[in-house]
Amino acid sequence: MAAITAALVGELRAKTDAPMMECKKALTEAEGDMVRAEEILRVKLGSKASKASSRITSEGVVATYIAGGVGALVEINCETDFVTKNDEFIALANAVAKVIAEKNPADLAALAALPLGDKTVEETRTELIGRIGENMSIRRFQRFETTGKLVSYLHGTRIGVVVEFDGADEQVGKDVAMHIAAMKPVALSSDQVPADLIEKERSVASLKAAESGKPADIVAKMVDGSVQKYLKEVSLFNQSFVKNDKQTVEQMLKAANTSVKSFSMFVVGEGIEKKQDDFAAEVAAQVAAAKQAQ
Repeated sequence: MAAITAALVGELRAKTDAPMMECKKALTEAEGDMVRAEEILRVKLGSKASKASSRITSEGVVATYIAGGVGALVEINCETDFVTKNDEFIALANAVAKVIAEKNPADLAALAALPLGDKTVEETRTELIGRIGENMSIRRFQRFETTGKLVSYLHGTRIGVVVEFDGADEQVGKDVAMHIAAMKPVALSSDQVPADLIEKERSVASLKAAESGKPADIVAKMVDGSVQKYLKEVSLFNQSFVKNDKQTVEQMLKAANTSVKSFSMFVVGEGIEKKQDDFAAEVAAQVAAAKQAQ
């Protein structure tokens, strides 16, 4: 059995916001398996244990570019928050987003080889690493091309959304993009929610319902009810509109004679675990990088 260290308990608490002792118990029950421990906490504590599970600690920025019916969304990562505020780093992200929209690269390798000024994207990235003294990488991108309309929304530089829509009022599209950044739906409608997410939710709901001690038929209804509630919570059209919670997004769009065809959202560092650095060492690295950049 893996040793349940204080660091491991602290990591689980940072992910879930659950009490320290509950984290230790969950890790002990899961024999040190972090994913299993998170699931155990969700069963025991419900939504409290999942509220912080999506907190992202990896650093970087999201940039967007739109020109008519063509657009792009890109995430570029770096090592520290210090670099995300560097003007050259931000300029690189914006320039790369424009290149993606205009040149339509097939993948990250093709993107790296594209010209950016008098150099390639890869050469520009490598040179900036040399000047700033910190590693950085282009993690992912998505390009859009439509006969409809595109609109983007950036929440700071950490969350980026692009929405494809049809409608006379562009503000409606912007409102939807802001809503997505706030409420983080995973699909347009319930029937488009990925099957793996539904199964994961069903598994957690089944374990919670089983603890109720109710008859099997009642447990089955409880599980179905939980899954249906989840589907409404994570599908855009079923969510309550953030600017008017008396109507769903679907109802708002219908009233505005607008249809949303698709959307994409990038959250910086989503799915990446940040290494645990020594604080003093990180400060020293930031000071050194600042001097090197002068």
